[in-house]
Amino acid sequence: MKKLAGITHEARGAIPLVPVAKRELKDWLATRPARERRWVEGSGFRADAGRFVFLPDASGKPARVLVGADIAADRTWALAGLPDALPEGRYRVDAPLGAEDATRVSLGWALGAYRYTRYKAAKRTPALLAWPANADRREVTHVAQAVMLARDLVNTPAEDMGPADLAAAAQAVADEAGAECRILSGDALLKEGYRTVHAVGRAASRAPCLADLRWGDPKAPKVTLVGKGVCFDTGGLDLKPASGMLQMKKDMGGAAIVLGLAQALMAARAPIRLRVLVPAVENAVSGNALRPRDVIRTKSGKTVEVGNTDAEGRLILCDALWEADREKPALLVDCATLTGAARVALGPEVQALFSNDDALAASLVQAGREADDPLWQLPLWKGYRRQLDSPVADLNNVSNSPFAGAIIAALYLAEFVKPSTPWAHLDVYASNPSTRPGRPEGGEATGLRALYRAILARYR
Repeated sequence: MKKLAGITHEARGAIPLVPVAKRELKDWLATRPARERRWVEGSGFRADAGRFVFLPDASGKPARVLVGADIAADRTWALAGLPDALPEGRYRVDAPLGAEDATRVSLGWALGAYRYTRYKAAKRTPALLAWPANADRREVTHVAQAVMLARDLVNTPAEDMGPADLAAAAQAVADEAGAECRILSGDALLKEGYRTVHAVGRAASRAPCLADLRWGDPKAPKVTLVGKGVCFDTGGLDLKPASGMLQMKKDMGGAAIVLGLAQALMAARAPIRLRVLVPAVENAVSGNALRPRDVIRTKSGKTVEVGNTDAEGRLILCDALWEADREKPALLVDCATLTGAARVALGPEVQALFSNDDALAASLVQAGREADDPLWQLPLWKGYRRQLDSPVADLNNVSNSPFAGAIIAALYLAEFVKPSTPWAHLDVYASNPSTRPGRPEGGEATGLRALYRAILARYR
């Protein structure tokens, strides 16, 4: 099992952490010696979330740390701000924790200890937490490493995370797990019918790619993951303004999430036949760029009129989804930083979920609630499908209406998945716009923990 940042096996000499919820502070103080009560009251400690005070022993040395933390309410994130806030050293939780809480607290701590250090060294080492006795160490390690992989990929600038680099990341995930990974690049995509992937990526100096990973017993239930891998999105000829490009290195966040999820599922030896498809492109501008009103014949045979070159994510996904659906998977999931409309509706912290299977959607929402990784189901409202009609092709990639953008995008993708296939589409943000405990500003594996929990529950 890999060593996990922020977590240590060495509990000897670790300073005890005593979590106390704000509502419980008065009762807790009533049980303490007068000297300790005076110390806490004199420090101004009120058990606000994330605040702490060191309690000295008789000689004045730090004996314990009293922490404002409501584990029952804040769960995964109750102690997640402490790796940065506490002085460097080893700590242990001095409180009875059930297995679920011990696992959550450990995961939150590990995620709070994350640093992206490719270009700038960390200013300090995070405080270490000794494993709580009841924590599921394997689950914490699998999930934390998966989230950190996704964060690293999203945080890497496009100069160092082009289509070939993203495909190489898929290859590395496959190699670590003993999986197969096939990579198509450039004109090889045309030979196998991935015309939309090629059309979106052909204008860039770096060739478009498609990574196709397979792992597990071929007789096991087929679970296929598809991730949008737009390594940078200028908008194409429908060019974004400068402000709209600032966050576009994260437009491959869907791919990062499914690669992290795949890594976790393979590490957990999930009893599935896993397939991962990552179309990787850069949506650039040049003389051979995809043009508005161009018509592309997709891998499915359907023709698509390009109403807007800045709606490129759904174009590269549709060929991958059709290829995935062709094998009749028991479960098909795609993740994509697809629409601003989803963020307008739900903000950055809640991810939009669409599904053609209400029972599947309910299980994903429940898993998100349990994993502190919230999803919210939005409808595949068929009444809006007519807005994708085109006079010259089977469908357009956009609607002329300013309304229901996330639903319109999901309906476009649904055109390439059979109604009988259990399918879920996550329109994700893949980023934290500001730092919160355990969730530093920058790339984030939004939806990964919910999907991991739901898939393991579904097939175990």
